[in-house]
Amino acid sequence: MTATTDSPLSALGDALQRAAGADLRTSKRPSRRRRRVVALVTAAALVPGAAVAADVLLSEEDVARSLPAGTKFLAGTDPTCTTVRAGVEYDCRTAGVPVGEIAPGQFEGTVEPTVDASKHVNGGCRALDGAGTHWRCYIGREAVRRQIISADFLGTYAPRPGVG
Repeated sequence: MTATTDSPLSALGDALQRAAGADLRTSKRPSRRRRRVVALVTAAALVPGAAVAADVLLSEEDVARSLPAGTKFLAGTDPTCTTVRAGVEYDCRTAGVPVGEIAPGQFEGTVEPTVDASKHVNGGCRALDGAGTHWRCYIGREAVRRQIISADFLGTYAPRPGVG
């Protein structure tokens, strides 16, 4: 996920860096405080990686909810997904036909983003049929590799489903 420079994690990192710098200037030998600061800085660096890894471990239901969360015309289509490759690739089908800016029968090859429960773009899907009822979805960097979304779009905050 993309972190902003004014995030609480950034503020914590800045404070820890200042404290470590001050501690290093006042002491020549390692102190308990210095070791504690180093441990906190290390933990702060590892937390975002763990959060990203947790986002990848999605259930089939999570992926199904991410389709209409990412694209307004898929709202009300009641998608269901099955795992192709856990955490990476899902085969999804909708119970209803999407209605929106794409003409009926013209969906095949269309790409749309998916949005997770925290309202961030977490991947994307490609329509496999003209009716728009069969989709192949990819999570994280695999969606970028498949040219469904761009690398800078992955992790973007998306408070509402996209239109157009």
